[in-house]
Amino acid sequence: MEKDIRKLEIRTGYHFQDINLLIHAMTHSSYVNEKHLKKPDCNERLEFLGDAVLELVSSEYLFFENETMPEGELTKLRASMVCEKALAFCARDLKLGDFLLLGKGEDATGGRKRDSITSDALEALIGAIYLDGGFANAKEFILQHILNDLDGKRLFYDSKTILQEIVQGGLDKSISYHLLDERGPDHDKSFYVEVLIGDLSYGKGTGRTKKAAEQEAAYQAILKLRNRKA
Repeated sequence: MEKDIRKLEIRTGYHFQDINLLIHAMTHSSYVNEKHLKKPDCNERLEFLGDAVLELVSSEYLFFENETMPEGELTKLRASMVCEKALAFCARDLKLGDFLLLGKGEDATGGRKRDSITSDALEALIGAIYLDGGFANAKEFILQHILNDLDGKRLFYDSKTILQEIVQGGLDKSISYHLLDERGPDHDKSFYVEVLIGDLSYGKGTGRTKKAAEQEAAYQAILKLRNRKA
């Protein structure tokens, strides 16, 4: 396991003094239950710690980046930046799912790609970096891997909302999503979706859930609309 986990260490850009902290961060409760380990051996406590560090760093970032924004708007913006979808998107960039220790059942049902699991693992990773290298290293990781290219990330993970805003702002047409196909067994399905603006197709997407496929289709539609304006 240590040899494989070193590949994740390279992806993070942070070298652990105690590699067991990184392994701990990747240990899901389903693995602990299956192996009859102690409850604290899973990553939930590290997730708790990482969540607090992430909230502080993101709050500081927004405070200085938006000097006139009122507290209520700062709170909403922070929530969108560190929501489950946003963190899962960042976790996919790091390919955290490849390094998770999961129980066989959780693994077989697609746990490595489940947003709730990968986002929690990312917070646990932050907690592990904080314990191993202190606040400065945890902050550097967050700035480099989570608070970078926020607009681009939101464009992808929140494409349906953004597409709705674009259409309502000027096209005056309805948006509809249509399931084209679904393939694979129940525990590992792929969904294929098309998005229509009015009667015209603007994008197609594929995902492990209908919602994910719709997000991809909306993302493709936004790119198409932007290219037309260029």
